Amino acid sequence: MNLIQEIEQRALRTDHPHFKVGDELDVSMKLDEGRALSFKGVLIARKNRGIRSSITLRKTTQGVAVEKVFPLHHPLLTITRLKKGRVRRAKLYYLRNLAGRAARIREDVRKDK
Repeated sequence: MNLIQEIEQRALRTDHPHFKVGDELDVSMKLDEGRALSFKGVLIARKNRGIRSSITLRKTTQGVAVEKVFPLHHPLLTITRLKKGRVRRAKLYYLRNLAGRAARIREDVRKDK
């Protein structure tokens, strides 16, 4: 393993909860002066690229849809899973064309193993 790969391996965070596409997440990022930015939304995409991994969240507030991309291994990022969604796709980009009740994800009520 070369030096860059070793540094990347040490920087990977493993303290995130287990989540998949379709889950509703709350991502909070610590800002300056002790403030925190909180973003709650549905996970529509996950890109696994080692240290450069990222997640894309989508939420709709007052009829305006907002998508935000977060780096997964950022040291100031805290992720909590609010609901477990049940979907059959790896990327949920089709939600961009839907509105209202059609854009909802059904909740997975099965027990985790």
